Amino acid sequence: MTALQYLREIDGIGRDPVRGGHSRHLLDDADRALRDWFTTTAKNLGLDVEQDRNANLWAWWHPADGPVYPAVVTGSHLDSVPGGGALDGPLGVVSALDAVARLKADGHVLERSLAVVVFAEEEGARFGIACLGSRLLTGVTPPETALALTDSAGHRLRDVLAENGVDPAGIGPDQDRLARIGLILELHVEQGRQLAPRDEPIGLATTILAHGRWKLTITGRGDHAGSTELDSRRDPVVAAADTIKAVRRAAVEAPAAAKARATVGRINVTPGGTNAIASRVELWLDARAEKDHDVRDLVAAVTGAAERAATDEGCAVTVHEESFSTRVAFDAALTERLDGVLGGVPRIPTGAGHDAGVLAEFVPSAMLFVRNPEGVSHAPAETASPEDIERGVVALTACLAELA
Repeated sequence: MTALQYLREIDGIGRDPVRGGHSRHLLDDADRALRDWFTTTAKNLGLDVEQDRNANLWAWWHPADGPVYPAVVTGSHLDSVPGGGALDGPLGVVSALDAVARLKADGHVLERSLAVVVFAEEEGARFGIACLGSRLLTGVTPPETALALTDSAGHRLRDVLAENGVDPAGIGPDQDRLARIGLILELHVEQGRQLAPRDEPIGLATTILAHGRWKLTITGRGDHAGSTELDSRRDPVVAAADTIKAVRRAAVEAPAAAKARATVGRINVTPGGTNAIASRVELWLDARAEKDHDVRDLVAAVTGAAERAATDEGCAVTVHEESFSTRVAFDAALTERLDGVLGGVPRIPTGAGHDAGVLAEFVPSAMLFVRNPEGVSHAPAETASPEDIERGVVALTACLAELA
């Protein structure tokens, strides 16, 4: 089967009838169905499939004489943001499976082992930390931090893992597995619109912006919407509104060289009644910029604005860092080698985090991007043409043939 056929095969899994698009979150029904699909599909290609101690899936193709490490690794993730597009993550997985099938059909003889990986909880949509599977594998996120996580329904990660055959006591850095990885090449749909203006279907990544997530909790006083005079209110929603406007302002006022982006895309209001003044508002800040200190400066500006807004409304605010990823520069020598295979393609930066970016600190890492004509991502309108998807698979196949 081709990558396009694989995408059609899984399209119905995790369809979101409310948001549109797909909602596939770590070890929920949709994610489990996708993991089962991947396992079956990879085994049908003759690959050996295993789940590691951090819930990542690995499908191995070894040379005839047995494993040869360090291996070439490709793949991506299958989970999504709420109401996400069909390609962010799955395109890299299905393209990798298609590439393996083509290499096998062509009689390609491996000199080193090759693995297709599905990383767990890349989007962080369920438990709040993006790239959780790769961060645990490398030790970037301590296991005790991960095990303390809960989802919006109050389910503990510890329990969810145990219920799905992953020993919570075993998660964390996996040096033996990390030593098996010689390099990683992740194919991904382009996020943003840099290839279309160049009339190019394929690009290579250069850098990932520094980025992180922060939870702001604004606490006020719950009360009655009808009987409470305006001058006696301590309304955290008002303070939150001022804070959200300050988020955009902080990004706009940052130095141009910082390429700052700041977003609030999730808000929880307690108790959430139409005729009740809220007692608490939780909002999540996504902040990104060119350098680590640019992100820190951006968050400091937002924190200061939130504190002022809370004080003006008689409220209090706390800020908790949920995750932070430093700026990534992909391996120059590997990228140059891939560019030679591809005959010269655009090299572009990205503002989106990826598992390959997490691994970049530990092993040579590179990324291929497939043109997204409108640039939309993390939304149902995310797309790539069938012709460009095919070009992406051809490019990935050629790169894997060179590397493995």
